[in-house]
This record gives sequence, structure tokens and C-alpha cells, in this order.
Amino acid sequence: MPNNNFLIQSISHNKVRHLFSLSDSELTKINAIKIIVDKSPGYPCRVSLEDAEIGETIIALPYRHHDVKSPYRSSGPIFIREKCTQANLEINEIPDVLTSRLLSLRAYNKQALMINALITEGKDTKKSLIKLLSNQKVSYIHIHNANPGCYSCCVERVIK
Repeated sequence: MPNNNFLIQSISHNKVRHLFSLSDSELTKINAIKIIVDKSPGYPCRVSLEDAEIGETIIALPYRHHDVKSPYRSSGPIFIREKCTQANLEINEIPDVLTSRLLSLRAYNKQALMINALITEGKDTKKSLIKLLSNQKVSYIHIHNANPGCYSCCVERVIK
């Protein structure tokens, strides 16, 4: 029987926490900007995997989420919350931030080549991940918010 267990990984807080110590002009140099959240949901944090609350400060920045030697190397915009904690999910756990959005799932092999993709309603995320992971050539999956196309998180196969 194939192993379809998975673990959703957020962006490491260590990679981005320094950004909040930068001035506005320093952020501009790296194409980033501070924003005060004016609606929720709407600004999903890629570190905490939670939606930012109204009034919170976030940074919008470009992020190379697929930094590989492949034609599928990719970057795009993400949001990070100023006061967030690192997401620490259990095996096969789906965070709430994913359950209410239309998602694009992109499955990659060990050579970082996309070998499958699908669009899913957030409520069907777990079922869709298991379906993609039933192909044992799938090494990992990237989840994007389908409408804006923004990267959300990485899903890694877990051997139990």
C-alpha cells in the first residue's frame, strides 16, 4: 500500500524575521512593503499559516519558494505577520488557512519537475493531497492560493 502521509511545512521564521527591523527605504530596495491589515481573511501568513488580523502589521515581499535547478524554479509574493509563531503541524494536519480557499496543488518529483497539478476547494485539501501522493514519484507538493496564484506552503511526504 502506498504511503500517502504528509507534513505541511511553512516558511521558516528564521528566514524572514529580520525584515521587520528594516526601514521602509530598506524594504523598498528589496521590493517589500509594510501593510496594515484592513480585512480578514485576506492576508495569509506563510510562517504561521494563519490569516493576519485587522490592524496587524505584515510585510508583503517577493519570495523564491522553489529555489531549484529546474525549469520550475519560481518566486512570487507572500505575506508575513510581524508577531507570529512558526506553524508546527502534525502529520496529515491541514491548517484552517487552507480550508476556506480555492487552492492549486503542484506535485514535483525528485528532479524538481512538476509531474501533476490540480485545483481543489480548501475543504477537499486532504483528499487531494492523498490523491497526488498516491503516485510514488511525487516527492513534494507546493500549495498556492489559486485565484491570486501566491505560494502558500510546501507538503512533504512522510514515512511513518
